[in-house]
Formats: sequence, C-alpha cells, structure tokens
Amino acid sequence: MDWLFRSMTELALVEWEQFFADWFFVFSLVFLAFELLRYAFRKKLTWALAGDALTNFVTQAMYLVLNIVVYGAFYVAAFSFFYRFAMFDIGINWATVAVCIVLADFAYYWEHRFLHRVGIAWATHSVHHSSPHFNISVAYRFGPMDDLWPVFFHLPLVLLGFNPFVVFFSEVFVLLYQTALHTEVVGKLPKPVEAVMNTPSHHRVHHGSNDEYIDKNYGGIFIVWDRMFGTFAEEDEKVIYGIAEPLESVNPFVVFLHGLTRLWRRIQDTRGAANKLALLIKPPGWRPEANGGPPAAR
Repeated sequence: MDWLFRSMTELALVEWEQFFADWFFVFSLVFLAFELLRYAFRKKLTWALAGDALTNFVTQAMYLVLNIVVYGAFYVAAFSFFYRFAMFDIGINWATVAVCIVLADFAYYWEHRFLHRVGIAWATHSVHHSSPHFNISVAYRFGPMDDLWPVFFHLPLVLLGFNPFVVFFSEVFVLLYQTALHTEVVGKLPKPVEAVMNTPSHHRVHHGSNDEYIDKNYGGIFIVWDRMFGTFAEEDEKVIYGIAEPLESVNPFVVFLHGLTRLWRRIQDTRGAANKLALLIKPPGWRPEANGGPPAAR
C-alpha cells in the first residue's frame, strides 16, 4: 500500500489526467458506435438521432474553444491566486487524490444543483438536457458558460490546501465517470451499487422531463448526496428525455445558444427591472405574478 502515499509531481498527475481523458474519449466513440448499432438492430436509428449525436460533439468543440480562449485563463488565475492562502499544504499522492475526488464530488453535487435552480446557470446547463435522446454522445453536449461555474464550487478545495492540479484532476475524474452514465444499454445494477453509486439508471432519471424526475439525482460519482439532501428519485416509469419546452433542432448553433436566447426573450417580455433581474437568479420556472400566465417552461 506504500504506493498510495508515494509523492507525485504535478507533471505526473497532468500526464495521468491526459491519459484518462484521451482513452476515455476513444472508448466513448467506440461505445457510441455500439449504441448506434443497437438502435439500428432495434429499428430505432433515425437521421434525427444521428444528427443529434453529431451536434453533441460540435457543441463540445465550441465549448472547448471558449474554454481555451476565455475560461481557462480565469480558472488557472483563480486557483493560483487563492492557493497562496491555503490553510494546509496537502501533498500529492494517490491517497490525497482519492480524498480530493470524494470532496470534488460533493462540490459537484452543489454545483449541479445550482445549475438547475438558478436562471442564468440553467440557461447554459439546459443545453446538456435539451437532447430528446440518451446515449454517450449526450455527455459531450455543452453550453457556452458550462466552464464558468465550477470554479466557484471547487475553490474551497484549493483554499483547504489541495494542489490546484489535484483539484483539476479530481474534477476531470468526476466528469469522466459521469460520461459513462449516459446510456440506455445498462439497466439497473445490484442494489448495494445503486444505493451508493450514481448509475445509468439514476442518471436517466436526472435527464427526465417527467414531473417526478425534474431536479433529481444531481450526484456525480456518488448518489448518497441526493439521498442525504432529499433530491433522490428512483427510475420507475419510462423516462421522457429532454426539457419541458422541446428544442426540436439539431442545428449546433441553435442548440448551443438556445438557453441564453430563451432567457433573453423572457427578460424582454417581463416588466420591471427587479423582475428582469430576478429571472437571472430565481429558479428557471419562476415568473412574476404581475406578468400573468403560467410559469415559464423549464
């Protein structure tokens, strides 16, 4: 067990992170091909589904460009600056990485919950939820501000004393785990696994637009956070994927920007500066009573 506590360099951790990310992307492409063949065998493969899968990867490309040009520098600057004020000097080894992954997963739960419950955050995160399909390509469907919010939720780990490279690695590990959950191929797993871990079944619920599934199962790796904080739902009835107001487009630019454009139109149609501001911070279904009519669609 000595290897758990053997010191590692930042460069070594970056190399491991790149290794996991690169090979997992290859696995995702192979697994997507398998899923598409499965759809074809079941006579469920359509041009809309194939176009949606392609759109998912195009949104990822646009997201990566924004990440490199805008958010990457902010991320690095924020972590580097606050690391100077860290409470402890936590070394880099596989034991501390494992602890950081668990804490990063806890941070991800609250970040994910924030993305669903705050208007401006949902405007970007809704891109990920807008697909009416559910396969591994959906994991790569990103919105334009998806890399802005994680900074604020993971900064406490840097302030605690985890090296920024360890925090980066932990975030990537949580996201890679989540990627594998986007599939209908895997049914429910044994009960002990379903009780503790996030699974494809739990994540299918999260992507459901069914009333009983909305805003449920925010966890990344562990589903215990949802069980602890009252946001857990079991997969019982058939999941209807997508958002309450269907997008009905596979144009990657429409998909990538639809959340922000819908929020902008809602702001324009709302009377009063206070109400307009409230749309940015209130839950996405909120609508001022003065405007009349039903709540805005998720």
